[in-house]
Amino acid sequence: MPSQDLTDWLGNSEECHDQILAFPANALSATLNHDTQYVDGSSLPPLWHWLYFLPIYRLDQANYDGHAALGGFLPPVKLPRRMWAGSRVSFLNDLMIGAKARKVSIIKSIQQKSGTSGDLVFVTVAHQVFQHETCCIEEEHDIVYRSAPDKNAMAPVYKTSETLPDFSYAVNPDPVLLFRYSALTFNGHRIHYDQPFCIETEGYEGLVVHGPLLATLMIDLVRQNFPDAAIKFFQFRALAPVFDTMKFEVCGRQTSPSEVEIWIRRDDGVLAMSGSANLSRP
Repeated sequence: MPSQDLTDWLGNSEECHDQILAFPANALSATLNHDTQYVDGSSLPPLWHWLYFLPIYRLDQANYDGHAALGGFLPPVKLPRRMWAGSRVSFLNDLMIGAKARKVSIIKSIQQKSGTSGDLVFVTVAHQVFQHETCCIEEEHDIVYRSAPDKNAMAPVYKTSETLPDFSYAVNPDPVLLFRYSALTFNGHRIHYDQPFCIETEGYEGLVVHGPLLATLMIDLVRQNFPDAAIKFFQFRALAPVFDTMKFEVCGRQTSPSEVEIWIRRDDGVLAMSGSANLSRP
């Protein structure tokens, strides 16, 4: 694919407003098999802001894959596959359920590259989430656009995980889990619910588990094992897809009094996602 001139989208910005309602938080809590009930005045758990400020588009404005059609806030990259590649998130102040909030987003960088799997475009979006004019969250969100799958290409070789965790739990993903998270995030991407599309069009072996869902499970592991600590910073990077065809393990180990290494290991040993969290103790 010839290089696109996307420089006009650098610095493009948008502002969104939302009410941090209790229902999405309670629905995600139930989806994660927790009994916690959130009410007005409760603090929103880290990363759960992804349930809010959702882009809404008409059904006839959806692309063939369920994403919104090209254009708008994000640059109109002509590569057909779009994925959440990673994030770096600073938690500065609690977001409170029941209060209004606003999110300011800006296109920070656009990089075009060629790799062994074809053309790639990386877009980084910087977000700030405010409540009562106080900045609560700062985030950098990396999006990667990729070429269509080549059916004649060799299967990718992924790094395996040999690190022994200090704590972990296993997850058996199923279509109900993926449907619930898609519904909670108004995500129409067909790779999460349309198995024939995944296999026949995208060349995957099954339904794809959402990257932000995996990241949420990683943070959830930290919260379970360090219930009295505040998570101040979290970063993650997606390394390999996770499918509903196999179990995976959410793993963690403490590397210092204030830092935890976290990763997702597929049942075949592949390291699917890596990350770390910085903690503040009372």
